[in-house]
Amino acid sequence: MAVEKNEKFIILAVALGIILNPLNTTMITVALPAIQKDFQLTSTNISWLIASYFIISAIFTPLIGKLSDIYGRKLILLIGLMLVVVSSILAPLSPNMPVLLLMRGIQAIGTSALFPAGVGVIRNTIQHNQNRVIGTLAVFATTSAAFGPTIGGMLIQFGGWPVIFYVNLPILAIAIGLTMVFIPKDKKNTAISYKLDGIGIILFSFFITSWMVFLLGLEQGVHIGILILAVILTVIFYIYEKRRDEPFINVNFFRKNLNVALIFGQYILSTVIFFAVLLSFPTFIQSSLGASSQMAGIVMLSLSIFAMIMTPIATRWIERKGFRVPLMSSVLLGLVGVILLFTVKDNSALVWIGIVLAVTGISNGIQNIGLQNLLYSFISVSESGIASGLLMTSRFIGNILASSIYGVAFATGMNEGNMKTMAIVLVVVAVVLVPGMLYVTVSEKKNREKTV
Repeated sequence: MAVEKNEKFIILAVALGIILNPLNTTMITVALPAIQKDFQLTSTNISWLIASYFIISAIFTPLIGKLSDIYGRKLILLIGLMLVVVSSILAPLSPNMPVLLLMRGIQAIGTSALFPAGVGVIRNTIQHNQNRVIGTLAVFATTSAAFGPTIGGMLIQFGGWPVIFYVNLPILAIAIGLTMVFIPKDKKNTAISYKLDGIGIILFSFFITSWMVFLLGLEQGVHIGILILAVILTVIFYIYEKRRDEPFINVNFFRKNLNVALIFGQYILSTVIFFAVLLSFPTFIQSSLGASSQMAGIVMLSLSIFAMIMTPIATRWIERKGFRVPLMSSVLLGLVGVILLFTVKDNSALVWIGIVLAVTGISNGIQNIGLQNLLYSFISVSESGIASGLLMTSRFIGNILASSIYGVAFATGMNEGNMKTMAIVLVVVAVVLVPGMLYVTVSEKKNREKTV
């Protein structure tokens, strides 16, 4: 009985850490108008404030996962939590944009440690329903992001944008206390040698950043030199990683199965739509509709609640009907959702905004859990660790692309016309999702029939 009680506290400690990354990526969305005003920032500056968090997370999540294998999960978990403590205290005191970027960068490194180290802790300590616990935490980490704007919107009215950093502190205090008391000390494993792919990490950082610079520069025109550099760095990264025995990003994993690569592509595109909507609407509701941060947070609940509700419903639907009908329904509903963005105007009723957000939330709730389960239907149990890590990286890439769309679409300000510009881009993304989803779901059905 005591063992089971300890396991519950361990799961709680890990869960509290895991939610910090998605929450801190989205709580800031409601604070963007205030931050932009205080530091006199452009939309491009704001995009970098958002996207830099994802770039750092995309780099450090797989890197810290390997470091936790070397130095111990509990140690890395505590270091990650302490980095978030430091950044959460110092970020509100930032005198300018560079300092705020630095503090957000430290926060991103800290929160990046919490998912891989936390999953490692679960694998080492939890004996009951271990895979179910890990799967639940993975879904929880994704869906909890949708509650960020609501939490931020409710709190900002009491203390301005700095509150979105201070709110981390009670969560951190509980997580650190539970980690120190209930998570056992790490057992050193000297039987396995580890190699860090330093060159791969550098190449990945450069090619992701170069694409970000190119995308954010589209508002001024196409910069051919930056585009060529981004393509060259991408190709070099792929060739180099393909030949590595222990690569930073396992590109050979994609080469083995077209369906697996396509699922990751679908997950990226699905994330682009969801996060572009999540990023833009809190600011639109405040700047264009004149609502308070609190009201913006309440309206954004429509997106988060429906995304969360659809997760268990979609799971049962997939169990009964298979993947094709639920996932095809979700992409078609997602297409309807982005088309509805054209109806959003500067004088739209908040109730209508909530309905538009609900459609996107329902679509994403189905796709999020559906694509994760579809992925695992194509791979072996031994590949699940690689797959889950790459799925997290795919989410970060989708977030980076969404940040770029936000920066370009709203470069001249937050208004109805620029919302339509974003809607045009997202319609293209939604249309591309349809044939890709049809292909992978049909392939899954054929594979299942062959197995039977």
